[in-house]
Amino acid sequence: MKHLLPKEAHQYLAEHPDALFVDVRMEIEYLYVGHPPGVVHVPWYEYPEMQVDAAQFARQVTREAGGDLSKPVVLLCRSGRRTIPAGEALEAAGFTEVVNVVHGFEGELDENFRRGSLNGWRHDGLPWEQM
Repeated sequence: MKHLLPKEAHQYLAEHPDALFVDVRMEIEYLYVGHPPGVVHVPWYEYPEMQVDAAQFARQVTREAGGDLSKPVVLLCRSGRRTIPAGEALEAAGFTEVVNVVHGFEGELDENFRRGSLNGWRHDGLPWEQM
């Protein structure tokens, strides 16, 4: 698995237009916090169960990739932590190029336990939209 900072991941996506960009956050995060334009939403787990089903996740991403396990997959979550086990599940399913967006969409917590002020996709001024 590759680990790229948000700006590097944005550049990677520009250089690999065939890549599948996947947001693994819960639907409420995806819709109301915001997400990059064109990202595909496939949650790693969902409310209220909050249970990971790695095999189901890998099947959904495989469908989104049209069954092409060589298609590059770029994974985004809130802070870059959910994408690591999600990426490992995709690699175990046979995907050969998986990229984790370090710091995710909202970034790490600051000294006041708030996200968005240190790093992350949104913090770096990359394109995003929200419902």
